Order: sequence, then C-alpha cells, then structure tokens
Amino acid sequence: MAGHFPEKAVHGGKVQELRRVFGHDFLDVSASMNPFVPQVSADFSCADLSVYPDDSYAELKECIARVFSRDPEEICLGNGSAELIRVYCHTMLRPGDVAQIDPPTFAEYGLSAQLAGAEVLRAEELAARVPAVRFLCNPNNPTGRLLPRGVMLAELDRCSAAGTQLFVDEAFMDLSEPEDSITDVRSDQLFVMRSLTKSFAVPGIRFGFGFGSPDLIRKIETARSPWTINAFAEYYAKLAFAKYHELRNSAQKIAAEREWYYERLRELGLSFEPSSVNYILIHLPRDAAVVTRAMIDQGVLVRDCTSFGLPSSIRVSVETRDRNIRVLEALAACLR
Repeated sequence: MAGHFPEKAVHGGKVQELRRVFGHDFLDVSASMNPFVPQVSADFSCADLSVYPDDSYAELKECIARVFSRDPEEICLGNGSAELIRVYCHTMLRPGDVAQIDPPTFAEYGLSAQLAGAEVLRAEELAARVPAVRFLCNPNNPTGRLLPRGVMLAELDRCSAAGTQLFVDEAFMDLSEPEDSITDVRSDQLFVMRSLTKSFAVPGIRFGFGFGSPDLIRKIETARSPWTINAFAEYYAKLAFAKYHELRNSAQKIAAEREWYYERLRELGLSFEPSSVNYILIHLPRDAAVVTRAMIDQGVLVRDCTSFGLPSSIRVSVETRDRNIRVLEALAACLR
C-alpha cells in the first residue's frame, strides 16, 4: 500500500446512527432487504451459549449442501459476506497483484483487495497486465443489472484461459433470477458467494457463505477467524435453509412490485436503471446528497450513490406497496 491506507467503505443502513442524531425512527430503503421474507420461527433460547460452536460447522454445511447440491467440503462460512470478501482477498491476493473491479459496484471488493496489497484496476486500465482476481457482482449493486448464466460461464472461460480467479458475488441472486446462478459450477478458478442478510432481511445475524474448490475452501476456512459464526447465527441459518425454497415466491412478488414502481417513477419524470432485483438506481436532476438530506427530513433513508461514483443518483429498495407509496411521496416532495 506504499504508505497509503485506504478509507473505510461507505454503506447504507445507517438507521441506528440517525436515530441517535434525530431522536426518531426512519423508513430505511437504503439497505435493500427482502420485503416478502419467508416465515422463520426462531426461538433463540434454543441456541446453546454455554459451549463453543463447532468450528467446522458440519451440520450447517450439510444443510447448505442439501439446498445447493454441493459437497460440504466445497462450502465455507463467514460472519456476513464482508468477512468472506476480506478473507478471500487475503487468501488469493499478494502485494503487487492486480484485482480487476469495474465500477460502479460494491465497495468492499476494492477495499479488501487494497488491504491485501493488490492494485485495483478497471478493465480499460489493465493494458497488458493480467489480473490475479476478477470481481463480479451479479446482480450488480447498485445498478441491479443481471448478467445471464451464459455470459457468466463465458467470463469464467476467459478467466480460466488467462489464469485469473473469478470471484462472483450472488448476494441478491435469490431475489432476482436464480436460474442464472452459477453456484452449481465447479471450477478451480471460481468462487461464488451468497448471503442470508438480504434474502431473509436479517442484517443483524451476519451470515455469509460461499462455494469453491475443496482446496480453496480449506484455505479460506484456515484464514478466517475461528468460531466466526456465533451460536445465534448458526441456529437461525439452519432454520432459514429449511425455508430457502420459499425465496422464489419472494422474487416473484418483488418483480411485480418493481414494475409498479417503474410506472410511478416515470410519472415523476425520473430516469432509472432497469433492475432485476429488489432495488432501483434512480437518476436525479440535482445533487444526490441534497436529495438524501431532504429525504431524511421526510423520515426516509435512501442510499446516496455518490460513493459509487454516481453523485446524481440514489438507490432505493423495493418494499411493500404502502412503504413504496410513502417513499415516492417523500421523493416527489423533495424534488418540487
């Protein structure tokens, strides 16, 4: 890093901070949670806090293996997807390596790559250099763009031919088009990451998981902190994977509500990125920071996308109809 330490990544979901500042609650559409969550009946008194978790998480990995038809030794776990990104980068990148990351996309890839000593470059900046790792978010955050399975497989072929590792973040795939997932693909060049955070709307649990070759998974499991999944998260995750098939219904409801949302945005004269998932990137006629602050005054928290390099755009999650109406009314008031 040659004397430069990178800045912490900017994220949404600042409700607790704003509660302290303003003294009241907000409608948070900045963090993009599933509004149609499967019912998971969790009695956390069942979590045994008197013993260490099994650091191999064998039973939990068996649950995931059954859902995704993968072997347990092809599965790793993390304290949220952020930990898996960090551990993956420290496992696969060395000082002097290049990581290819094409913005706008999730900031944790670039930060974690830099913390591992790698140089972060866009495709047009690579010239003759071959990246050690290529990061792709699918569907992408914040645009909501989904690359079809065929495109992803072609990208994997290109990476494999070049000797580049492909890291694919599918944190939102269950709320989009699961048939475009490549979690079933086995390749020494591929790592696919998932998360319960968005699909089950449980950011407080902190649970991420990923798929890769047994050799890669062994390295990641060695590099991560021991007992990183606490007893509450392990207990909840087992229950959630029993309900995983119900996320297809969530995605269908989100798609219908998203189409309704598009029409309301057109009525407001706003342009937006067609999305495949539960959030929409909206382009504004004025500075996003100004609109974001005005929305706070309306009791609504949106994601200012300036940190993505989009200073005139915000991202909003697709919610239930009554919440969507409230957001749109607030946005209309702020743009008058």
